[in-house]
Amino acid sequence: MASTTVSISTHTTASNPRPHVVYFVDITNTQGVKSKVTKRYSDFVVLHNKLGDPFTLPPKRILVTSFIPSAWVDDHLINERKAGLTAYLNALLLSDEYSANAAVEGFLASSADTAGSGDFNLEDALPSTLSRKTALEAQAKIAAASPIAAAYYPDWVVSSWPPEKLDFSKFDILFFAFATPNSSSGISWDSGATSILKRLVTSARNSGKGTKIVLSIGGWGGSYWFSQAVSSSANRSTFVNAAVSAVNTYGLDGIDIDWEYPNQSGAGNPHSTNDAANLLSFFTSLRSALGSSKIISAAVTCLPWTGSNGKSLTNVASYAAQLSYVNIMNYDTWGASANPGPNAPLGNLCGTSRQPQASAQAGLNQWKAAGFPANKLLLGLPLYGYVSKSTATHLTGIAMPPPGFQLQEYKERVLGLPSHTPVKCAIPNKDEDFGEPNFLDGKHERVKKAPEDVEAEAAGDLSSYYNQQIPFSQIVALGALKKSGSVYVQANGFTQAWDDCSDTPFLFNVSRQTVVTYDDTYSLADKAAFAKQNGMAGCFTWSLDQDDGYSLQNIIRSSLGK
Repeated sequence: MASTTVSISTHTTASNPRPHVVYFVDITNTQGVKSKVTKRYSDFVVLHNKLGDPFTLPPKRILVTSFIPSAWVDDHLINERKAGLTAYLNALLLSDEYSANAAVEGFLASSADTAGSGDFNLEDALPSTLSRKTALEAQAKIAAASPIAAAYYPDWVVSSWPPEKLDFSKFDILFFAFATPNSSSGISWDSGATSILKRLVTSARNSGKGTKIVLSIGGWGGSYWFSQAVSSSANRSTFVNAAVSAVNTYGLDGIDIDWEYPNQSGAGNPHSTNDAANLLSFFTSLRSALGSSKIISAAVTCLPWTGSNGKSLTNVASYAAQLSYVNIMNYDTWGASANPGPNAPLGNLCGTSRQPQASAQAGLNQWKAAGFPANKLLLGLPLYGYVSKSTATHLTGIAMPPPGFQLQEYKERVLGLPSHTPVKCAIPNKDEDFGEPNFLDGKHERVKKAPEDVEAEAAGDLSSYYNQQIPFSQIVALGALKKSGSVYVQANGFTQAWDDCSDTPFLFNVSRQTVVTYDDTYSLADKAAFAKQNGMAGCFTWSLDQDDGYSLQNIIRSSLGK
């Protein structure tokens, strides 16, 4: 029996509410009767999303063509879109599953509203008719609605990852690390750091990819003077002025505060019970000074800041009003140990974790429960692992699923919308027997050794990294993993294993007494998908230099839908 067919050979433009392309869809039904409807590209997108079909629409082009006056009147692009839309509709009509769908039938029965009564969709626009100002505003709206793929760029990686060689299309935001507070409540820089920052900003702007450059102040070894810098109105004013001066001097898009941590010693820092309250006052002043368009973010643990009572704050809504993002450092949950545990758990998926407050799932729940909206939360993803001198063949502290545990069920539960009661927790008692976890998850440490300084006695020898962090790229370079297509597999006597309860991989080699806890393309994809499906702002990585090229960043972007 003949099936309904369509073709799109002609188009026109309409002027309301703004000039846009209208396609004429010629339809021939099973009886040979012909009809015609008009559609905009956005109408096809709505149909595609409603059906959830597996067929492909021609690519969106608004971000590519916004400032090219001839782009939408170019015959090649118009013909590309006509052919693609024709192929898409005919694929639906040839499918037993979709051809009789009411949404498809309705789509072919009526024309689009070309009189302008509906909302204007940027994908239908004629960019040549938009002013640069309007197009920039339109791009900002699109970017705001799209999950963010960000990364930290430490100044000490400049020799191996020079700004001029970066592919800025991979990053929506780069956090330049670090400047540090000083004893005068100003900010200090590493030798040569300001020159590197200038190069990074120039390269980002010249790339035309819209990557924002944000200065990160602090870090694990750079938080000593934070408490003093925010302790009084005068100190806060000095600190705010220093931050604003940096933004203006280097043409930055904002400031990231990486205080590790308020009202806690961190790396042996002075601290005060008033730290959290003073930090809020600082954020409020900084927002007033920078205005609403600049980014202000804060790198944090899975728990909200520690209040004057020594417990996590239960209401951080006032902070959310000032901040663009909170960057949850969901890593360093378990360091190197004779009894290794996961570095960055997705969740307490089996209900057996000794640290249920330390995971991506818990971090999201805990910050949301304290009043911080999910769409301002960025999930931190580590591009590094830990090397333990150990003969363990499984992970501790979170492994050992209960009898009857089903892998598929937990993935559906966690990667969907979890309905668990948010965990409200305090920092565990350090005298308890937890093995050797890190109770304050998340640290941004300076690299202990450069990759070029590491030599292995034999392929797969990771002993030079015992009891230390190891970049993912070094796990590959030293031969414990090897790339196979788009994924990484075990090599040189290592066994690649998976901990279902944290949703993370690990490597072990009993004869070498080596265990590596890390994240790979699978676990990072799951975390990014979790962030997207739970309405988070997106993800960031610590740090971009530890990737194997852009392999991990690519899978993160893909899983965010970018």
